Amino acid sequence: MIACSGNENSSDAYGNFEAKEVIVSAETKGKIIEFNVEEGETINKGQKLGFIDTVSLSIQREQLYAQKQAIESKIVNVKAQIEVQEEQKSILLTEVNRIEQLFKDNAATKQQYDDVKGKYDVLEKQIAATKTQISSISREMNVVDKQAKLLNEQISRAYIKNPVKGTVLEKYLEANEIAVPGKALYKIARLDEIELRVYISGSQISDVKIGQKVNVLVDQDAETNQEYEGVVFWISDQAEFTPKIIQTKEERVNMVYAVKIRVKNDGKLKIGMPGEVVFN
Repeated sequence: MIACSGNENSSDAYGNFEAKEVIVSAETKGKIIEFNVEEGETINKGQKLGFIDTVSLSIQREQLYAQKQAIESKIVNVKAQIEVQEEQKSILLTEVNRIEQLFKDNAATKQQYDDVKGKYDVLEKQIAATKTQISSISREMNVVDKQAKLLNEQISRAYIKNPVKGTVLEKYLEANEIAVPGKALYKIARLDEIELRVYISGSQISDVKIGQKVNVLVDQDAETNQEYEGVVFWISDQAEFTPKIIQTKEERVNMVYAVKIRVKNDGKLKIGMPGEVVFN
């Protein structure tokens, strides 16, 4: 709701407009290959704006994939070895049973039975030892998988994605410049809905409620104000000293409470612009 009114000194509180600004920083180090964003441009959440060079990371990932293939071939060889040993075990088991029966029939000696049974027991232990190699190789592959997962995460962070919908306020780097983790790329804020922070005295706070609709006034010219509808969405629970840049209705009151009012922006409201509020 927008209207014009006379610039009479009847406001209940004074303050300045502000917005939730987000500084988007680089998450990886490298040369910025592409960076498609300009100051004043409105961009959506999740929109891809460019990417940082990931050649070295991609090479490391290819090396890990090659390493993983080599490890997988080890598992194949070990499994083939186990299959051979299992076949040998089956043959020996048949021989053990045969000698055991002959021994019971007094057709074979105890020494013959013990020799065949000993070979069978040794082969069983060899199979168990070979199987432990699979566990060891699997753990080795698991380490490589985690390293590849980490590289994939680093590569994904090389893509510059906008975290929130808003308007670009400042751009700090350009394409072909070097990005460093934590170094700011650009600053963005949502300007379609802006906040007015005002300060009220203790005697006024009982008349202000969360969700309350208020009239917000901004200077249209030297004589008139432009009026907007606002909604109170936050009230401080602690008093503070009156900021020097803020006027209050009761100038003798030193302790005030901060109040935030959400206002729909038609494009005329700017960050830092002064505003006034009429609560009734």
